[in-house]
Amino acid sequence: MPDDLDRASALEQAQRQRALQAQRQRSNFEVPSLAQCEDCEGDIPKARQAFGGVTRCVVCQTEFEKGGR
Repeated sequence: MPDDLDRASALEQAQRQRALQAQRQRSNFEVPSLAQCEDCEGDIPKARQAFGGVTRCVVCQTEFEKGGR
């Protein structure tokens, strides 16, 4: 039966993996941006798409960075 330290370690590892994945996605400006947000499917403005590697609208990206998704 896992104890509190095992659960805390597993949670930390999962959060670290999500943070690394998010950083890799943000850093890849060579990949074309999406036209629609991967979370809400709303349109991503052309000016935002121009950065490359954009997958979320501003609202969803802000929520994602706060850890809401």
